[in-house]
Amino acid sequence: MSTTTVASKPTFGHALHAEWIKLRSLRSTWYTLAGLFVVALGITGLNMGSIGSEYDPGDKASWDPTNLSLTSYIVAQLIIGVLGILVVTSEYATGLMQTTLVATPRRDQLLAAKVVVAAAIAMVAGQVLMFASFVLGQALLSGQDVPYASLGDSGVIAALVGGGIYLAAIALLSIGLGTIMRATAGALATVVGIVFLVPALSELLPSWLQGLIDFWPTAGAAAIFETVPNPDYPHPWLNLGGMCLGVAAVLVAAFVVFRRRDV
Repeated sequence: MSTTTVASKPTFGHALHAEWIKLRSLRSTWYTLAGLFVVALGITGLNMGSIGSEYDPGDKASWDPTNLSLTSYIVAQLIIGVLGILVVTSEYATGLMQTTLVATPRRDQLLAAKVVVAAAIAMVAGQVLMFASFVLGQALLSGQDVPYASLGDSGVIAALVGGGIYLAAIALLSIGLGTIMRATAGALATVVGIVFLVPALSELLPSWLQGLIDFWPTAGAAAIFETVPNPDYPHPWLNLGGMCLGVAAVLVAAFVVFRRRDV
């Protein structure tokens, strides 16, 4: 008497579990996350250690200690971006993408699993980094005889939570670009161009494109890190929401491209 075993069809749960095991087993994941905290908190410490000397009592209304302690996001978003890119491009670089597609033939399921796992890691890492940067920054400010913030102050929690969402959105943007380009260098160069080059050259954009800057990373969307009202971007959550819509559009394009390619 013989028995046969019928293999169950891979589900999204299987794909999610596989991507989690794959990502946590890579040394590059932990090196990148360690680099994120070391570099970002190091920048916070260096920046906040003597910034009290710049405080002007006559301009107290514009003094934003929360934003000052979160400026490390400028570098943190690049490191988070590298993590998001490597989630996809590392498999193309090693040739393992073909093997992964054999194990999970439904491409939309596979890419969705990568997006969910990477977004979860980026969100947790981003939130922990925001709170750690805030605590470190305010501790350094408190010893410089200048105003500093506490978690209970108006707008502080919103800035910290919004900062974590911002970094998670950058990770998702990077996954989308990595999927479309299939090359780490090209995707990273594009991320750098998006977060640095476009805002720097925004004054050269035609008037009909100027409105895009309101929802651009390191420009309008970065107003979420501020607790003092910014007259240029008075609705930071709206700016961040617009950025997230743009990231969603890139992800949609990534899903379409991923399904239509041979590999």
